[in-house]
Amino acid sequence: MSSPLRPGPSVWRRAATVVLAAGWTRPGAATSRSPPPSEGFRLLLLQRSQNQGFMPGAHVFPGGVLDAADRSADWLHLFSAHRGQPRFGLGPAPPARASFPVLPEAADGQAGALPDDVAMRICAIREAFEEAGVLLLRPRGSLSVPEPQGPVREPGCALAPPQGLEAWRARVRRDPRHFQRLCEHLDCTPDIWALHDWNVWLTPFKRDFSRRFDTAFFLCCLREPPPVYPDQVEVVGCQWSSPSEATKSFISKEIWLAPPQFYEVRRLENFASLSDLHKFCLDRALEGTERWLPITLLTADGMVQLLPGDELYLEDSDFLEKFLSTEKTTEEIMKAGKKFHRIVVHGHHLYDIHVTIQLKHKHVYPKNYVISKSHL
Repeated sequence: MSSPLRPGPSVWRRAATVVLAAGWTRPGAATSRSPPPSEGFRLLLLQRSQNQGFMPGAHVFPGGVLDAADRSADWLHLFSAHRGQPRFGLGPAPPARASFPVLPEAADGQAGALPDDVAMRICAIREAFEEAGVLLLRPRGSLSVPEPQGPVREPGCALAPPQGLEAWRARVRRDPRHFQRLCEHLDCTPDIWALHDWNVWLTPFKRDFSRRFDTAFFLCCLREPPPVYPDQVEVVGCQWSSPSEATKSFISKEIWLAPPQFYEVRRLENFASLSDLHKFCLDRALEGTERWLPITLLTADGMVQLLPGDELYLEDSDFLEKFLSTEKTTEEIMKAGKKFHRIVVHGHHLYDIHVTIQLKHKHVYPKNYVISKSHL
């Protein structure tokens, strides 16, 4: 029950995304919403331009493709105070785990002077500046970085935007090496320690799309939401929404979320406050991330994205360039199964999430989410 390989392999690129969760302390910030949502924090969602080739018009977390400048030796002197610490002060590396799938070497997979987990964080921080004007930087004279096992750090704040914000963004957009020069100008380092490992998503196979991404998701907690300045190139709008508000906006067709973003928004509904979310990230700092390749199952009347642990999921590298198909309906597939980790796609704004597998690596899964029959 599978489709044949399509001609031509996918082109894989490494990328990084930062999920910005901010406490909502601005006076009057929530006055237009009554009653307020149960979560005591908001997520930054950026609206991509309709002119973008990948996910046009979608609401996404800030992020983009890893550049050679993100792993350059030019960063080393800015991190000089931390070079003797494990992973530049990020602490001991999480245990190595078998990684499925093994990807063909990415186009931007060259070695660099910085460890991958540092370079990927710099990439996410740079993209947050390029797309949203948010500076996740730390002054070089600030306190030293605690180990994950040490005293609990409180959520921090973004740096105020520099004078000449648009000129700096234009330079960085033309040449990412200018981001390191901006940090030098401000005497700051990218606050890699504020970004916590969350998950890794691989773009699922699509027959008519060869560009695919191996994207690391990081979580960053901020005490309050920084001002956001969409670049009006890749990003044309923005909003701060709690997880439950984002879900409602998606279902009501005010915004569109791709399945991975919807899954992560739903996962974040497990947390009642920013402090709960921040403590959770610190407590699982040594667990690292999972790496998920969704496998698409085309049914007679819809589509299901299978995730690792689902009873129909196949750890077979052939499915890098292949999908499953069946003549059964989605309802028949669901009635026949018991061990689920899947997203059922009924339509552009109608997803179900079903999770019955056990938790792994101290992470949290979304609660089962099934849309109302009235929406079908």
